[in-house]
Amino acid sequence: MASLKDKYCIVGVGETEYSKHSGRSTRAMAVEAARKAMVDAGLSAKDVDGMMSYQGGDSTPANWVAPDLGIRLNFYMDVVGGGSSTEALVGLAMGAIEAGMCNTVAIYRSMNGYSEFRIGGTGARAAQPVRGMDLTPEQVAHVKMFHSRHASNNPKAYYKKRFTVEDVITSRFICKPLHLLDCCVETDNATCVIVTSAERARDLKQKPAYIMGVAGRVNKPRTDFHWATGPITRVAGYYAKDIVFGQAGITPEDVSVTGSYDAFTFTTMLQLEEYGFCKKGEGGQYVSSGIIELGGRRPNNTSGSHLCEGYTHGMSMVIENVRQLRGLADDYCPGWAEGKHSYDYSPGKCRQVKDCRITMNLGWAMPPTGSALIMHN
Repeated sequence: MASLKDKYCIVGVGETEYSKHSGRSTRAMAVEAARKAMVDAGLSAKDVDGMMSYQGGDSTPANWVAPDLGIRLNFYMDVVGGGSSTEALVGLAMGAIEAGMCNTVAIYRSMNGYSEFRIGGTGARAAQPVRGMDLTPEQVAHVKMFHSRHASNNPKAYYKKRFTVEDVITSRFICKPLHLLDCCVETDNATCVIVTSAERARDLKQKPAYIMGVAGRVNKPRTDFHWATGPITRVAGYYAKDIVFGQAGITPEDVSVTGSYDAFTFTTMLQLEEYGFCKKGEGGQYVSSGIIELGGRRPNNTSGSHLCEGYTHGMSMVIENVRQLRGLADDYCPGWAEGKHSYDYSPGKCRQVKDCRITMNLGWAMPPTGSALIMHN
């Protein structure tokens, strides 16, 4: 796998509006997101011959979406899954292209995640590791505070309000120790990324995001009673980190921006610990120190992501990191589309990270299952 480093890229990204009531089918939204990604990349229907999606019985399969776009497929695959699927499918798309099965793959997730098919019960299961950690609610609440500051500079974000630590810890309990504002927003939306070879990417519209390493749906020894093998605070990144950093040939210190799955505030903290961005047991200090804020040493989830922008099962965070690598974060800067940014991170201003070189996505399905993706420009 190390030989595939920099051989494949993400060349196009697209998304629909993040809303509570789309009033549309998942098929229509998938078509919109894929078309936007194709336009973003400068690709026509004849240039795309592969398509993949992930879902949980709540979406439309790829072989229905492709014909609506005028695409004839040489390869398609729909998999069951939610969080951690984006990174895994990027790796599978690379494999399909490498094997000669197709040349360019569109990957999408389309879901009416609020108006039709809502997901519940995950907090009670996912919060188990937190109960075994030495941290304070105030430390974890900083994740929401910083992500909401990023969302306030994102015109697409569903919630643009800047929340304080006090707002988080005084919001009602949902499942102790989780407060309401520790939990993500639920939205209707579709998102899409397009993967192709670096050779093909050179002729396309946008600056490619080169894939340095990928780990897909890595598991702890057990996924049911995961605490039976290793400490309860250990999540799948413990195993995934060696795969993805080994492929990329870098360390956490080399990463400019992280995109950590934030279905809840603490999932970000757990993963940043496990992937080595701080020492085990120091996640609370790390996320509350300001490192993860825009203007900090390593900003995290610069779009506001699941806690504020919209819930996409992880794909929106990959999209955001692609935009950061291009220098084209779609913020409120008048010249953002030309890569002109103020780097003023006050409300309603900029969210582009200065000199962003390497990004990392930390995908999460549940504590014992995770994925990761490292890219550079």
